[in-house]
This record gives sequence, C-alpha cells and structure tokens, in this order.
Amino acid sequence: MHVDDLRHRIRADVAARTPVDRREEESVEAFLLHYDGLVAPLDQESDPIHVTGSGIVVGERGVILLEHKRLGIWLQPGGHIDPDETPWGASLRESAEETGLDVVFAGPIDAAGVPELIHVDVHAGGRGHTHLDLRYLIDGGVADPAPPEGESQNIGWFTWDAAIERADPGLRGILLALTA
Repeated sequence: MHVDDLRHRIRADVAARTPVDRREEESVEAFLLHYDGLVAPLDQESDPIHVTGSGIVVGERGVILLEHKRLGIWLQPGGHIDPDETPWGASLRESAEETGLDVVFAGPIDAAGVPELIHVDVHAGGRGHTHLDLRYLIDGGVADPAPPEGESQNIGWFTWDAAIERADPGLRGILLALTA
C-alpha cells in the first residue's frame, strides 16, 4: 500500500470506530488530533507521539495477557511499527514475537487484506512517548505461550473474567465489549 493510501486508510479506520467506552471515545479524539499533525506517524524516531500496533490474542482458552517488563502492568502483545510495516502487520508480528505462538488474524479481513480495527487506545508509552495504539483481533490457537528470551516471561492464557479483572484499564473496555 502506498504511504499516502496507508495514511488515509489508518485515519479513516480510526474515524469510523464506534467506541466501546468513554476511554476509547477520548482516545479516538486524541488520535485524530495528533495524527493529522504528524509528519511520519508510524515512525517512533520521528516524534515522541506515534502509532503502535497491538493484538488482542484470543482463543478457546480465553485471552493472552503479559506483564510488561518495565511498567509492571498486564497488557496485550504489541509495540512499535517497523519501517515499511502497517499497524496491523505490527500487531501480528508483535503478537507472534511476544507469545512465541503461530498466530493469525481472527476477525474479518477486507478485500485489501486489512483486518478490522477493533480498538483504539492513546496512552503514555514510557520514555516520554505517547502511543496511538491500534488494536486488532488475533487468534492464538490453544498452545501454551512460549516467549523467547528477552520477552516478558510473565504471560499466559486467562479466562475472560480473569483477563478483565487483571487487565490495564486501557484494555478492559475492549475485553468487556468482546464478551458482550
């Protein structure tokens, strides 16, 4: 996808979101406010405010959460976008890297090969960064997570109720919406 088309597509997907709660509503507003002013919104080196991609990893066993190594909070897999990568590509790559599982997109994928954006969360990313996080539904299968060395080893499958109880507030809203 051409860079201008990608930029337009990301903005359109975010603008089309029907927020699951007040936090996501505020996140969509903040995303659109910041995004339009960024020269290179997917490049973490270009600006301390940038887009990231995350995967809500689900399966028959529930939801995968991991404890962030620096922040000490329970989150979904996700992270920065590599050069020439899309947010949805980053969500799939980060989900595989951080869980050690073979993962695939779980939700609908359109004719352009783009999965459905299921959540937007704008939050502090540490080191003075602000993450404009785009989240996609990922199928994690049924295997136990096996993260490689260097990734959080505090990771596992949680029942939906346990995941909702343990999750960071920025994740809780989408988990509740997915169980409704």
